[in-house]
Amino acid sequence: MKDPVRNTAFAALIALAATSVLAAGNHAGGHSQDDAIGKPGVLAKSTRTVNVDMTDGMRFNPSSIDVKQNETVRFVVTNSGKLKHELVLGTEKELKAHYEVMKKNPEMEHADPNMVTLAAGKTGEIVWQFTRAGKVDFACLQPGHYDAGMKGAVNVTKAARK
Repeated sequence: MKDPVRNTAFAALIALAATSVLAAGNHAGGHSQDDAIGKPGVLAKSTRTVNVDMTDGMRFNPSSIDVKQNETVRFVVTNSGKLKHELVLGTEKELKAHYEVMKKNPEMEHADPNMVTLAAGKTGEIVWQFTRAGKVDFACLQPGHYDAGMKGAVNVTKAARK
């Protein structure tokens, strides 16, 4: 009798944690137009394509990308490894919080515009507009990958005044 109660309580805690993650802006619909990392872009308005490779050496290539404020970039992301990898754009704080949730729920699936999760050998894309100058971090949040150094940064330079 205790097991069903314990399982229900555990399921409720997981649901609560997922709700907290949603509210924190780490899943579906979580990023607003005024968000520190920018907003989903429109493919037709992208100014360039940046190819990013993810490897089982727990690295992104390139791991540092320079863009201009208000630029819309199409990232074509390829998983050249044999493990599942993902690229998630966010602040360092958001990425660390999301990573903690991923370690507890490794099979969590994502469908947000600021991330792409790919099986071995697959390619996907993110179209993103960088609305604020500064640094936007990205990382693979699959368990163990972030700790192994699978992270990078988009350096957003301030737009020139007209």
